[in-house]
Amino acid sequence: MKLIKKAILPKGYQANGVACGLKKSKKADLALIYSEFPAVASAKFTTNSIIAAPLVVCKKHLKSAKRFQAVLANSGNANCFTGKSGIKDASETASFAAKELGIAKHSVLVNSTGIIGKRLDIEKIKQALPGLVCGLSAAGIHLAKKAIMTTDTFAKEISVSLKIGTKTVEICGIAKGAGMIAPNMATMLCFIMTDAAITQSALDKALKAAVDKSFNCISVDGCMSTNDTVLVLANAAAGNKVISGGDDLRKFSLALELICLDLAKMVVADAEGATKFIQIDVTQAKNIPEAKKIALAIANSALFKTAVYGQNPNFGRVAAAVGASGFKIKNEQLKIKLGSLKGKQVKLEVSLFRGKARCTVYTSDLTPGYVKINAAYN
Repeated sequence: MKLIKKAILPKGYQANGVACGLKKSKKADLALIYSEFPAVASAKFTTNSIIAAPLVVCKKHLKSAKRFQAVLANSGNANCFTGKSGIKDASETASFAAKELGIAKHSVLVNSTGIIGKRLDIEKIKQALPGLVCGLSAAGIHLAKKAIMTTDTFAKEISVSLKIGTKTVEICGIAKGAGMIAPNMATMLCFIMTDAAITQSALDKALKAAVDKSFNCISVDGCMSTNDTVLVLANAAAGNKVISGGDDLRKFSLALELICLDLAKMVVADAEGATKFIQIDVTQAKNIPEAKKIALAIANSALFKTAVYGQNPNFGRVAAAVGASGFKIKNEQLKIKLGSLKGKQVKLEVSLFRGKARCTVYTSDLTPGYVKINAAYN
């Protein structure tokens, strides 16, 4: 398996990104990813009960179609809490893109990220689409990755290649996210493209496992977005024997997990205002769900996160978070080992002496910078 720390589109894919005027900054805000070949798709979405209009449309398309060819995503506007008009707008943007590409409307999956509560200006998107489609290229992924960013300070990207039989299969992932990060599928978007030939059930299984070990193990501020999406397209252009199970699925799943985990860590590393990247290892738990819940309780503790920012080794804040997690942990069952707080990388290990299960969660410190960014975000 070969890992490359940049986005390289697999066979059959093209992309582009432009500025259509949704952002006041006039920065790129509209991205398109296109597959020449119809692709199998799998997705995980936020479990927030208030979901954005594009997620409603995405879910509808995923139910009504079996093959997909395009992902259209805008930043600067989440198209959420916009009622029936927002759903109509999201649906129409899919129609506009489908017409320009010459493909079926249901083969277009739409996503949005940005400010909640404002209606999407679809005329700006419509006017930008001809140029967006005309400029599609394999190198365009480097424009697309920037067009989905909001408060991100850098683009998140990674590629992996692996052998499936005698064929080389490639996987490429891009993501955005820096704040409002507490996925539970899953203002985080992740688009993954692969040229692997794989069955729908195998792709669903691989994505679920990868998300559980990556995006569901990170938190920046404990705030769950209305738009979180992780989406995978697989267009079979590699020509490998169709992956359905066995060793081939194991290898593909490991590669997909690597993609997701690296992107998830990048999201935490880019957390709004953050100065520390924190790894929390909960060990010797009764089971993995227990370990994960306790680790996330610590990760979402404002007291713990501010203590790390202040380089204050206050173990009481960790103990309090563990005790508040809902599990009855006795004092003698709890051991806390906190590494140095002086560097940018901080490690915390919490041992429970209750079993053999463990889970690792990633988070960031909570700083005045985070407050400043979000106090002005509207």
